Amino acid sequence: MGELLDRLKGNVNEAVGKAKRKSNDPEVRAKGAVQEIKGKTQQVKASLKAELTNDIK
Repeated sequence: MGELLDRLKGNVNEAVGKAKRKSNDPEVRAKGAVQEIKGKTQQVKASLKAELTNDIK
């Protein structure tokens, strides 16, 4: 169940990051890029959790 929450958080962070990257403010764009990467990282974390869970079962 933890992987679903990580995947959801990842999707949200990625979407918010993409939206911020469309800003006219360079600082907001930079923060958006970081947030988008954070979202992608959370999705990888979710995938790893799912794989580990499947290997244990």
